[in-house]
Amino acid sequence: MQLSRRGLMANAVALGALTTATACNRAAPTDALGDLDATGVAAAIRNGDITAAEALEAAIARSESVNGELNFIASPLYEYGRARAAETLSGPFAGVPTLIKDLMPMTGQPTKYGSRAFANNVADQQPPYMDALLAAGLVPFGKSTTPEFGLTATTETLLGGATKNPWDVTRSSGGSSGGAAVAVAARVVPIAHASDGGGSIRIPSSCNGLVGLKPSRGRSVPQGRADSGIDISVSGCVSRSVRDTAAWLAATEASGDGAAFAPVGVVTAPNTQRLRIALDIPNALGREPDAEVRAAVEATAELCRSLGHTVSEGRPQLDGPQFTADFILLWAAGAQEVVQLVQAQAGPDAPLDQLLEPLTLGLAEHSRTQGPAALQAAIGRLRAIEAAYAAFFENGADVYLTPVLAKPPIELGVIDGAKGMAAFETLSDYVGYTPLQNVAGAPAMSLPLAWSSAGLPIGLHFSAAKGQEKRLLELAYELEQAQPWADRKPGVNAG
Repeated sequence: MQLSRRGLMANAVALGALTTATACNRAAPTDALGDLDATGVAAAIRNGDITAAEALEAAIARSESVNGELNFIASPLYEYGRARAAETLSGPFAGVPTLIKDLMPMTGQPTKYGSRAFANNVADQQPPYMDALLAAGLVPFGKSTTPEFGLTATTETLLGGATKNPWDVTRSSGGSSGGAAVAVAARVVPIAHASDGGGSIRIPSSCNGLVGLKPSRGRSVPQGRADSGIDISVSGCVSRSVRDTAAWLAATEASGDGAAFAPVGVVTAPNTQRLRIALDIPNALGREPDAEVRAAVEATAELCRSLGHTVSEGRPQLDGPQFTADFILLWAAGAQEVVQLVQAQAGPDAPLDQLLEPLTLGLAEHSRTQGPAALQAAIGRLRAIEAAYAAFFENGADVYLTPVLAKPPIELGVIDGAKGMAAFETLSDYVGYTPLQNVAGAPAMSLPLAWSSAGLPIGLHFSAAKGQEKRLLELAYELEQAQPWADRKPGVNAG
């Protein structure tokens, strides 16, 4: 079956020191994937240097070598992948092995949504976004892990356990696209599907040292039925190179009649235009990030200045505490819809606490006690945020620079779904930077430009006005050239 909302459940439901490969490297460095990014793998297949089957078997072997330690596979789909790799494939990623986040249905394949309630669910249909990924030539061979319905910023579930960060296995992988990000960071696949309803592409990208672009609302082909109230979720990818992310966006963007924006196409290089960058370090609640995060943002601002961009302080006008409360209520309303669906399917006497996690149930109860009138008032205020965000860019800013997260990746167990609503006491501080762009419908990206003194990734958050993905990607190319990250590998890696 396919769930319908993701203000809270992405898709169909549519949230230091250089570490090099050491003895923890689990795979032979001479396999078909090597150190290639997805664009490089596709070129090698197209040129006849390797075959799609060889690339797939290398990815499966890499997955088998580290998944036991990192736990990023929700469902292996090896035979599906092998059958597809044997086909004649076309598209920009023809033959490239990948993983699909387990909130995105694939016809005839398991889709568990990270939940015990859907542990045996098999999808009977898939959305246009999944069709676009197959048309691009990608070869899925597994579903990647996600927290229950994508509701929290770490990938730790009662269904499948914790997905661990390859930079430090005691740390969170982020969420909700945690499994995807771990697989890419650990060099299992060069690129993987991800989705973002409140930061779920950007947060795990920050935690794992990756590129993560959240597209504008309406930029991409549909990932499922639209959210009610405000459509906050979009799909995209996590990758290790700007060119891979740019190619993925081009392969999945909507075009033709009804498209919200003129197509971007494939962005291939920096622009010579110098940008006005607004720098903002405290979060929406006015709280300061960790000292190392502040230092990373300040260093990135200096890097941008050194490249000729103008950087000055600025932020969109909004009531931070009210925005935070309203977004949590919108999030909770989606959880309430899920609980109602599960109850209807399982029966009135079904033990929901055996099927759903405390966080899902706590959010649903929060929505129920607030009531429909409070939700509609919150939606009205959140819709006004879109205009305030747009005005910020109309009045002197081209790009908005903030942290992605208030801290480097936090310890496992701090914000998992078993904590219930108590997790939001920590979440509101930790992930307070990313929901704004989901509400505004604007593009935003995390770039791996900094590492903590303990060797943990710190992502830098760049966003822009609606439809300005090209501007962000051009800036990303420039920063990638100025401060490369491609050679960094986590201690646990398969390649």
